[in-house]
Amino acid sequence: MASFSFRAGNARKIARLPLYALGRLATFVVPRTDRWVFGCGAGIGDGPLEVSRVARAHGRDAVWLTDDAGEARTAASLGIPTVRKSSLAGFWATARAGVIVVAYGLGDVNPYALSGPVILAQLWHGIPLKRIGLDAPETLRSPVPFAESLVSRLLGVLYRLSNRRIDILPAASHLVRGRLETAFGLPEDRIVVTGEPRVDVLSRGTPEQRRRDARALMAGVIPDLPVQARLVLYAPTWRDGDADPAVPSEADWRAIDEVLERRDAIMLVRSHRLGEGEYTPPAGVARVRAFGADVRGDVTAALPGLDALITDYSSLAYDTALVPLPVLFLAPDVAAYARRRGFYGAYGDVAGEDIATSWGELLPQLDALLGDTEVAARRTERARRVSDRVHAFRDGRSAERVYEAISARLAEPDRQKANR
Repeated sequence: MASFSFRAGNARKIARLPLYALGRLATFVVPRTDRWVFGCGAGIGDGPLEVSRVARAHGRDAVWLTDDAGEARTAASLGIPTVRKSSLAGFWATARAGVIVVAYGLGDVNPYALSGPVILAQLWHGIPLKRIGLDAPETLRSPVPFAESLVSRLLGVLYRLSNRRIDILPAASHLVRGRLETAFGLPEDRIVVTGEPRVDVLSRGTPEQRRRDARALMAGVIPDLPVQARLVLYAPTWRDGDADPAVPSEADWRAIDEVLERRDAIMLVRSHRLGEGEYTPPAGVARVRAFGADVRGDVTAALPGLDALITDYSSLAYDTALVPLPVLFLAPDVAAYARRRGFYGAYGDVAGEDIATSWGELLPQLDALLGDTEVAARRTERARRVSDRVHAFRDGRSAERVYEAISARLAEPDRQKANR
């Protein structure tokens, strides 16, 4: 069963409305300082980590809000001071911050202390292929079986009010900017085309250096990873609380292993952090490794070390386009997913016309990709064209541009906005 759904998440938001009201009252009287506070729902990484590095290099007083001791240890290894997010100290740090930087949502920091004159930068966590936020009916799914339409409309109002706190939302390009504008219900002046800080690592140094560093990173966290084997990442996305229909059967696992063995490849499985999939292969399957968030929280730096990606609706299809990597698409539920969640544009514009709906359909494609250099070249060129459409910058300086945008907002004479 999946570990999270919008229905359950929305129920918790409604139940916590009194706490939000109390926090709002507190921030009326608590003065803000020049401190920058960072948080990320996926741990120490993603866009907030990149921007925090730039902020600290410029001498900013910065602290990271953590969820657990593991995150605190990771932050300490990077020299980043931390405060436990859910503690009174976490509330105080959020309430006193002058700048707050998040990637997944307002819950990345203490969500009860966000009112008042603070600059809030929402970096998000990938270019959306599937519809998100206000563009996706799933986001506003009612947590109760009665008055569903009314409750969903109320949730839409609450989401819009919450999003109004966002001052800066970086976009990878003008195409992506349009998606974020409608998804978050924000005026266009709050969405800045800076590139995504989270993928800066995919543009720094030479391709050879990036691949070497990525391989070393994976070898350090994945046991018994063959040095010369080609690496295929399988990254299915979250099904909004539903079961994943692409979990391989025992016969699928053995067929996967056969192709991998023939092509001297390893498949790394990374299911979505909000879902639980039964991705444990049966005994005897030797060429599959787990590479979930528990192994490596932020996967971006590992992408140049891969040789191919298999996914369905994940934004990794856009991230890996910067490498660029050939991508295969496995989407057994594409018709149902399109009805329930929807896509920005046509799914085929990104996935092509050879979308597989089962492992039986996908494995011949994987075999050809790993065995034929011309097939690999064609798919790599497709990825490069996708990158050209969605990435306006490939210089590794997106975090610097976001920092400059925040600093410019701080310098505005009227930045001391009223409590919202």
